[in-house]
Amino acid sequence: MYQLLKQDGRARRGTFTTPHGTIQTPVFMNVGTQGAIKGALSAEDLARIGCQVELSNTYHLHVRPGDDLIRNMGGLHKFMTWDGPILTDSGGFQIFSLAKLRKITEEGVAFNSHVDGRRIFMGPEESMRIQANLGSDIAMAFDECIQIPSPYAYVKDSCDRTYRWLVRCKAALAAYNGREDAINPGQMLFGINQGTIFPELRMSHMDRIAELDLPGYAIGGLAVGETTQEMYDTIELVEEHMPKDKPRYLMGVGTPGNIIEGAARGVDFFDCVMPARNGRHGHLFTWSGIVNIKNEKYARDERPIDPQCDCPVCRRFSRAYVRHLFKAEEMLAMRLAVMHNLSFYNTLMASIRRAIEAGEYESFRRAYTETLDTRI
Repeated sequence: MYQLLKQDGRARRGTFTTPHGTIQTPVFMNVGTQGAIKGALSAEDLARIGCQVELSNTYHLHVRPGDDLIRNMGGLHKFMTWDGPILTDSGGFQIFSLAKLRKITEEGVAFNSHVDGRRIFMGPEESMRIQANLGSDIAMAFDECIQIPSPYAYVKDSCDRTYRWLVRCKAALAAYNGREDAINPGQMLFGINQGTIFPELRMSHMDRIAELDLPGYAIGGLAVGETTQEMYDTIELVEEHMPKDKPRYLMGVGTPGNIIEGAARGVDFFDCVMPARNGRHGHLFTWSGIVNIKNEKYARDERPIDPQCDCPVCRRFSRAYVRHLFKAEEMLAMRLAVMHNLSFYNTLMASIRRAIEAGEYESFRRAYTETLDTRI
């Protein structure tokens, strides 16, 4: 499934094979929470800008339109007309971030829907059933995303429970994959490491879940309150305990600089809503830094958003025009901005892969980590 092609320091260049295609890693997964990119991008657009993996959300699709409906429509690939790999997260993060009234037990979590207030229960088996109905290629384990800071005793108990939930996820998904009517019988389960920023809990939890021999592993519960250095220290710590022959996924992180630093520490998969969210507000990523396209200085700027970018937006439109669209509150503004930002992230990953292949990752890292996160 995972093949390591080249290593440069800790940075890894590899491939990961799924039922819907082989992923070149390191990779950034484009986030389509509800089966669509916020910013009016279609599956066809994603293919044009170099997206390899689309990521959708178990909780949101369960609430609306319903995973049974998507299953009846042939699964998420067919529903959104995307024939590449799909990863679905478990819904755990949304439950713990959106649900104000929730009750956590050994069985799972009872909470109120953020859409209509109806009472919902989700545990390992329910999350796996929903993800099996969606038919994604990678299903994420159901876990608790713990607040930072949290008391040590609570974090330890949560890690123990998350491990027990993972064992149940593995059994449940195996059962769904074995059914004759399985939407995607090759669906793979990734386990999630938790433990906030307690080193011993992170290490012990990673050691335990690694014993389950899953197709891949994620580092969860970061970029939720800790410092950037604490995040990097945690990644370095956990990476040493992660299987070398399995992909590593850093969940929900982050800026271009974060991604470059994460890859330098051995991470293979990334996702974040940042490029789409920032794009919708006019903050655009370039190889020279971050542009706020709404600024007056771009009103007569005939240059593309990024002269070094070859995306469909930069090939055709000027900064002045994109700025005008934002000022006029035209929907096209968000579409073009999000398309550029996601294309930039996908191109960034291709550049990272080339730098690792060439054995030049450290010089690439020095050149771009700070620059790409700097506001112009």
